[in-house]
Amino acid sequence: MTSKIKLSKRLSTIAKMVDHSSSLADVGCDHALLDIYLSQNDIIKKAVACDITENALKGALKNLLKSNVKNVTLRISDGLSKITSEDKIDTLVISGLGGNKIISILNDGKEKLNKISTIILAPNTDVSKVRKKLLEIGYFIEDEKLVKERKIIYTVIKFKKGLKKYNSKQIYLGPVLLKNKDDLFNEAILDIVDKNKRIIKNLPSYMLFKKIRLIITNLKLKKEMNRKTN
Repeated sequence: MTSKIKLSKRLSTIAKMVDHSSSLADVGCDHALLDIYLSQNDIIKKAVACDITENALKGALKNLLKSNVKNVTLRISDGLSKITSEDKIDTLVISGLGGNKIISILNDGKEKLNKISTIILAPNTDVSKVRKKLLEIGYFIEDEKLVKERKIIYTVIKFKKGLKKYNSKQIYLGPVLLKNKDDLFNEAILDIVDKNKRIIKNLPSYMLFKKIRLIITNLKLKKEMNRKTN
């Protein structure tokens, strides 16, 4: 009996950003739930689900056998190292890793990105650094969503190959998120403000200028909660 996959909020948000008939590489696939779901719902042609060790893929193999999906291939791969031109991948997904790790994967596998037109990322940290990196290597932001799981707000970003200019505020907070401002956006802003307040409180007195910069940053952030951008 075929086992139907149900996704978490974050993986469901990623799934909705995957274009129909995509050929997908899922780096750090964990249990390959996303890839199996996309196959079961006829969203993708195929997927290469990658993780760094055989042990990491044990859960993915178990799920794959239960689901009876045939167009998802499991592969032990450090980042994009085992993705080949013969795979004809056009879409890359990396979720659940820190921003610096994602950037490292993209740097190490930059020659593999030539044919990849869509990159969907859900970094756990350093979201603005990830945005900046993707813009530098020739992608623009097509869509962004915020999703809350286990009291943590995550950002999911869909990049497309192409050039577009953004200002520093858009890179920091997200151009699509700034336009769409919803309740989660406001909540995410308050999280940053609270974090900055804790930093301010613990800074020594001789770092007065840093305190002032953070206070000004918080004022600007709170201002963003109350108005839409053009």
